[in-house]
Amino acid sequence: MPGVLFWALVVLATLTSLATAWALGANSNSPPFAPAIGANAISTMRAAFLIGILAALGALTQGGAISETIGAGLINGVQITSLAATAGLLTATGFMVIGVYTGYPVPAAFATTGAMVGVGLSLGGDPAVDTYRRIGIFWLLVPPVSGGLAYLTATLLRRDDIPDTVGVPLLAGVVGGIVANVQLAVIPSPPTVAQSSIASFISRQFQTPTVLGIEPVAVLVTLGAAVVSFRAIRRRTQQSAEKGIRTFLIVLGSVVAFSSGGSQVGLATGPLENLYGVELGLPSIVLLALGATGILAGAWMGAPKLLQATSREYAQLGVRRSIAALVPGFIIAQLAIALGIPISFNNIIISGVIGGGLAGGSGGVSRRKIGVTLGFWVITLGSSIAVGFGLYKLFAAALGG
Repeated sequence: MPGVLFWALVVLATLTSLATAWALGANSNSPPFAPAIGANAISTMRAAFLIGILAALGALTQGGAISETIGAGLINGVQITSLAATAGLLTATGFMVIGVYTGYPVPAAFATTGAMVGVGLSLGGDPAVDTYRRIGIFWLLVPPVSGGLAYLTATLLRRDDIPDTVGVPLLAGVVGGIVANVQLAVIPSPPTVAQSSIASFISRQFQTPTVLGIEPVAVLVTLGAAVVSFRAIRRRTQQSAEKGIRTFLIVLGSVVAFSSGGSQVGLATGPLENLYGVELGLPSIVLLALGATGILAGAWMGAPKLLQATSREYAQLGVRRSIAALVPGFIIAQLAIALGIPISFNNIIISGVIGGGLAGGSGGVSRRKIGVTLGFWVITLGSSIAVGFGLYKLFAAALGG
C-alpha cells in the first residue's frame, strides 16, 4: 500500500498542476477576447467570465490528445513519476514567470515540452525522436502559415471591391464549416476512434459509401454549417456593418477561447497522466477536470487585468487586423489538437498580427523585438530541458533516490 511519501508527492504534483493550469487560464486564454473588448463589443468582466467557461469546456472535451503527448509521448522507456511531474511543472511555470517579468512572452508549450523532455531524460528514458521531429516541423510551420493566413484574411477585408457585408460573412462561413468538424470527446464515436465531430457523427447515421475516401454526408453538413454561419453574420452586417463585425469578433473570440482551453490544458495535466491513469487508476476525465478547474479559476481571477492591457493593443490594431490574427489561431489550434501537438498561442497570435500588418504595408512590430522574441523562444526550449533534468536530479537526491 502506498506510503505517506507517495501521497505527499501526489498532493504536491496535483497542486503544482493546478497552479500551472491557473497561470494558463490567466494568461494564455485571454487574447481571443481582447479584440472584442477593444472594439467595445463586450465588457472586460463579461469576457473574463466567458473565457473561463469556454476554455474549461474546451479543456474537458478536447484536452486529452495534448495531455497524452506531454505525459507519455515525449520520452520512451520510462514512466513519469509524481516527483518528475512536479519537477517538470515547476520548471515550466518558472520560465513562464520569467517571461512575464521580462516582457517577452515565453511560449508555455516550449517551456513545458522542454521541461518534460529534461525530466524524462533524467529518469533514464530515451528520446522520442519521431515525436520531436513531428512537433518541430509543426512549430516551424506555425509562423509562416499563421502569418500567411492572416495576410490573406487582412487582404480580403481591406479590398474595396469586397464590402464588409460579404467579406466578414465569408470568414464566418469558413469558421462555421470548421466548427462542424471539430473533434469532441462528448460526441459518440466508434470504439476505434477517440473523438468525433458533428459532421462525422451525422454521416455515420446515414452510412453512405465514401467517394474517393470522402464522406458525402459530412461534406454536406460542413457546407450547411458554413451557409448558416454566413447568413447569420451577413444579416447582422446588412443591418449595421459595425454591429456585424462586433458580433463576429465575439463569436470568433468564443471559438478561439474554446480551442485555447483544449490545446493548453494538456500542458498542465500531461505530466500527471501516468500518476492519475496508471498509479491511481482514475479515468482521464478526472485529470482533465482538474486542469479545467484551474483554467476556469485563472481566467476568472487573473484574466481581467490582462484583458484590459491587451485590449488596448488590439484596439490600436483595428478590428480587421484583429480578425486576421484570430482566424489563423482557431484553424491552427484545431489542427494541433487533432494531431496531438502542443502549441503556443503566443507564437500563433504574434505571427498573425505580423502577417495581418504586412497586408497594410507594415508589420507594425519592431524587427528587433521579433528577433529577440524568437531567440528567447529557442533559449527557452533548450534551457528548460537542462533545468528540468537538473531539478529532478536535485529532488531525487534530496529524497534519497
